[in-house]
Amino acid sequence: MIKIENHLGHIEINDDYFSDLIGHTVTACFGVAGMANSNASQGLRSFFFRRRNYLDQGVSVKSNGTDLTINLHIFVTYGVNISAIVDSITNKVRYTVEQATGLAVKKINVFVDGMKE
Repeated sequence: MIKIENHLGHIEINDDYFSDLIGHTVTACFGVAGMANSNASQGLRSFFFRRRNYLDQGVSVKSNGTDLTINLHIFVTYGVNISAIVDSITNKVRYTVEQATGLAVKKINVFVDGMKE
């Protein structure tokens, strides 16, 4: 949970909001075939519930005050330029999060865990 205090009062933003916002943004990018599990709890959830389209799957958000660090685990489509996809994801996620929340994104790490056809 991120807590911000300004002249209007206190603002609290839940981490699940960031995960869903970022997951939706990443899956809309060209060349992304899917999201990979980024931690054990996501792996267990997908194993037991057999559902593959969770928006927060593959997304990890850490906050340090008002700065955010985002880790993404993705699968890319076979035959596309991985560097171009990563640049596109980084720019789109940074823009979307900063416009939606007003918080600065310090770092975005994109991990390509595999390829799919």
